[in-house]
Amino acid sequence: MSVSGDFFQFIDGDLLPLDAALDDSLTVADSFLLQNGSARAIMRHFTRFAGSIQDERTLRQVPGFLASAVALLPPEGDWFPRIEFRLSQPEGQRLFLRMRTAPERTETCRLWSIDEPDPRANPLVKGPDLATCQQLRRAANLHGADEAVILAADGAISDGALSSILWWEDQTLVGPDDSTPWLPSITRELVFELAEQAGYQTHQRRARPEELADCEVWSLSALQGVRAVSSWGEIRLADSHMLSPFRKRLGLLATPLPTPEEVIEHFASL
Repeated sequence: MSVSGDFFQFIDGDLLPLDAALDDSLTVADSFLLQNGSARAIMRHFTRFAGSIQDERTLRQVPGFLASAVALLPPEGDWFPRIEFRLSQPEGQRLFLRMRTAPERTETCRLWSIDEPDPRANPLVKGPDLATCQQLRRAANLHGADEAVILAADGAISDGALSSILWWEDQTLVGPDDSTPWLPSITRELVFELAEQAGYQTHQRRARPEELADCEVWSLSALQGVRAVSSWGEIRLADSHMLSPFRKRLGLLATPLPTPEEVIEHFASL
């Protein structure tokens, strides 16, 4: 079966092709980069997805749904699948798999700070604000940038529209702290772990974009991994001396997909 661009709905224990377009909003979603049958920290993505679902019946279906998903995922090619929970769908039929070819990846990106209050309704859950964040990214494109940055009321960095923002202060890797709302990012989590394993300090603090002058700044996402920020408005940024080794280390974290049985076992142990 060709799965390129296909959409599947989990019904009675099986993922069935769905031809109809859905116009309801996402309740929870998660995406991951799949390259020739390998992905980074896919169980963490699965666990984050399950942890955001509040519907008890759907939650009981999640292990079987994800086991069916890994059985369907292609062993070759570059993909960016998305798993979805849609609360407005009929009870017991709220889980979906959307197969997508992976978009182009780049090593650098340009940032633009939005000039409006944070428009997200639920910034701690991936999914419900996806359409809003895609609109923010399109606005960034109109301003000659690749990604939008959401700021708190006082101008402090909160999050990228579809990414996480980190920066280097000397030999310390820094990210926004919990005083601003940011989506719990698997890639941010992995990069902080890699930094600590390599002997670097990590820190979280509240900061405005202008405080990052002369810092090396990164944009992180499941699709892109780590990208160097080449420009951010009028802020003068440092060159990206730390990027290459971290991109390499992050790439080495990709492992073959788990078997359906391993997915079931993982959720049984939680």
